[in-house]
Amino acid sequence: MKRFAVCGVSNRAIDMFIKPIFKTFSETCSLVGMLDFDDKRFGVCRNLVPETVNVPTFYNGEFERMITETRPDVIIVASRDDTHVEYIVKALEHDLAVITEKPMATTAADCRKIIDAEEKSKGTVTVTFNYRYNPYHTKIKEMILEGKLGKITSVDLNWYIDTYHGSSYFQRWNRQRELSGGLSIHKSSHHFDLVNWWLDQKPVEVFSFGARNYYGEESPFNPKQEDGRFCITCDVRPNCSYYMRWNTRSNSASVQDDHISSDMKRKNAYTNYRTDQCIFDSSIEIEDTYTATVKYDQGALLSYSINFSLPYEGYRLAINGTKGRIETMEYHAPSRVPFPTPTQVIDYYPLFGSKETIHVVERAGGHGGGDPIMQEDIFLGVDPFRPYKILSGSEDGAYAVTTGEAVWKSVKQKRSIKVEDLLAYQSMT
Repeated sequence: MKRFAVCGVSNRAIDMFIKPIFKTFSETCSLVGMLDFDDKRFGVCRNLVPETVNVPTFYNGEFERMITETRPDVIIVASRDDTHVEYIVKALEHDLAVITEKPMATTAADCRKIIDAEEKSKGTVTVTFNYRYNPYHTKIKEMILEGKLGKITSVDLNWYIDTYHGSSYFQRWNRQRELSGGLSIHKSSHHFDLVNWWLDQKPVEVFSFGARNYYGEESPFNPKQEDGRFCITCDVRPNCSYYMRWNTRSNSASVQDDHISSDMKRKNAYTNYRTDQCIFDSSIEIEDTYTATVKYDQGALLSYSINFSLPYEGYRLAINGTKGRIETMEYHAPSRVPFPTPTQVIDYYPLFGSKETIHVVERAGGHGGGDPIMQEDIFLGVDPFRPYKILSGSEDGAYAVTTGEAVWKSVKQKRSIKVEDLLAYQSMT
């Protein structure tokens, strides 16, 4: 029986880790401790997962006591992004295994701390990059490994976040760079890891542009120049395009999303946590639009863009190689797309030959069916019949975060940023 303790009783922690431990993997796994700064989160967890009623709870500052009293084998880190490094390093100092939500940390400096701590520890770090497990993404990996593309020369990846999901980042703590690293880390690290994994190459240099076009006090959609508003009590919300796109005046609408909950009232009951802060506040300090070019150590080039305020959500991907090209387009959250969406397929174009269209068998579960398969790797052990590595480690986590940091630093400094310079420089400080 493997013993788990959770740091950060977030919605993600409950759905991704705590529920499966009790509902699916209880024969080999047990939850022995939960740590959070807010007692209300323990109450929410007990309500959603009644089996946790007798699980010991601990507060910030009681990590050592939790370890001593519960003797876990694995620490799961699903707290706010900027707190990950503290729990990961402490767990490694106790020679414990760590499973952490992405991003592994919010800076290259903290990634370096984690890598250095892991080198001194008997414990290991696993980063839960669930996009790798999406069946379309694993199929693309398999096609690359089969040699369908030959040597990969370039990747075009354009990611689209709709006005519902995109605005949510500017209503929450993510809007502060010191807490999230900015969206080039909190969100885009997912995408950078996916490309790194497909290519099996390391990013070496980044040049990017970025801006805040939709949110903040200068937004052309701001109905009133005034800070400190909250959606639930705002007197101008009927005039707010972002609010009225997804809500009614009586706040009775419910929107489906596998990333965020539309149940603001319950979330806002947490201590010092609001999910309905005004997206037009002057305190917002992160960008909502990026384009970036990334150079890899074996010659591949990535052209990447992401936009956090669009009419629909999804991505468009093309991977080019010396033997052919792969294309695919995904429409995420079809219930929020204002037109009929086609079934996703993968189109393969050999350099000299006929186009092939590949239909992929889909699976149930979050993140396109990726979550349940990743949970099996985490709680049962890596699938021994899978012919390629998919579960991510600390180096994967560090390259994804550092690429994201290089993006926003390139925006600010108006120059290209070398990825290894960030990691190497931070290791000397």
